[in-house]
Amino acid sequence: MRQPLPGMAGLVTLLLALPTAASGQDTTKVDLTGVWTFTVTTDAGSGSPTVTLKQAGDSLTGHYSSQIFGEPELKGNVKGRTFAVSFTASVEGQSLTVTYSGTIESNDDLKGTVNLGDFGSGTFTAKRKPPPEAWLFDVDPHGIR
Repeated sequence: MRQPLPGMAGLVTLLLALPTAASGQDTTKVDLTGVWTFTVTTDAGSGSPTVTLKQAGDSLTGHYSSQIFGEPELKGNVKGRTFAVSFTASVEGQSLTVTYSGTIESNDDLKGTVNLGDFGSGTFTAKRKPPPEAWLFDVDPHGIR
């Protein structure tokens, strides 16, 4: 049978034993460097652009690749568990700034909103592609890749 901890000393001991994550703030820093597959949904339709990011400190640079916006370079930043990236594109002869902003859900998952200027807005999710070296350890039981 467990004995209750005595008074204030027991309460202090219990509080000190709680993990710091219980405070609601995750201080784990995620590096967004890598290749990401985005799934974007807007009023105008949906798409699956590929985004390559490189993170240096809180700064993001990279490359966006889609059938609609082509291959623009992008810039952005990371602050805690949030991020934003933007690029300029041309659609039907009009220049617009496209901005993705969202939250880092895990090391390999993002979600948020996309602002397409006068063309509307939408939502997105993104998954990080595994690095090529991870494929070396993916064994096919039939020996065929």
